[in-house]
Amino acid sequence: MNARDVLLRAVQTQVRMIVASVRGTRDPPPADRRTAEVDAQVLASLSALDALRSALTRERQRCRRIERELLDARAALARSRAELAMARHGERHAHHLASHDSLTTLPNRRFFTERLDQALTRLGPACQDIAVVYLDLDGLKSINDRYGHDTGDQLLKIAAARLRGALRAQDIVCRLGGDEFACLLIDSLSRPQLEHLACKLFDAVSAPMQIGGQSLVVCPSIGIAAGDSGSNGAALLKQADAAMYCAKREQSGYAFF
Repeated sequence: MNARDVLLRAVQTQVRMIVASVRGTRDPPPADRRTAEVDAQVLASLSALDALRSALTRERQRCRRIERELLDARAALARSRAELAMARHGERHAHHLASHDSLTTLPNRRFFTERLDQALTRLGPACQDIAVVYLDLDGLKSINDRYGHDTGDQLLKIAAARLRGALRAQDIVCRLGGDEFACLLIDSLSRPQLEHLACKLFDAVSAPMQIGGQSLVVCPSIGIAAGDSGSNGAALLKQADAAMYCAKREQSGYAFF
């Protein structure tokens, strides 16, 4: 019982005691009319106090019910937010898995072609500010056969990290699959600058790699196609691939389409 109820009960008790005292000391009837009116008013006041106390009790119960409902609503909202955060995290994770290579963590072919098509749409198919670099690692199969695929996987990871480190922040490097990689150069370079970049990529990848106590070397074959060479992303990637096979055939390190 709270202080408000105690106060109301004390007031009621005090009024009843006063009424009882007055009735006990009053001369026997006939009571005068004024006394009867006072008695009626006192009884009405007592009844009003009882009604007020009941109303206050109901109001307190209603407030407690609202507080419980509010707490339940807050808990439900917290659960919903947590579930939404988990769903968004799962969605981002699924999207990342769908667009990235699980071994090297580089973007995959799907991601690369989407970004290439977006760049061509934005800049136009004849724009020379776009170039595609296609790379293939020569000799990876022999390393896999001799040292095992775990060693080959480590080599691919190192090569991916070196390619990423050799490019600019705005450029994109991806693993197309197997031992093939591609780079998308946006806001591209002049031909001499592209030649310099090709040499930089070649040197970065072909530097010795220390894996499992072995010093291993693979050299890339690099093909380059500029934006005005193809009308769409698939054609541009195919032309860079053709240039890469030319470099592989001629053992020249790199070649332009």
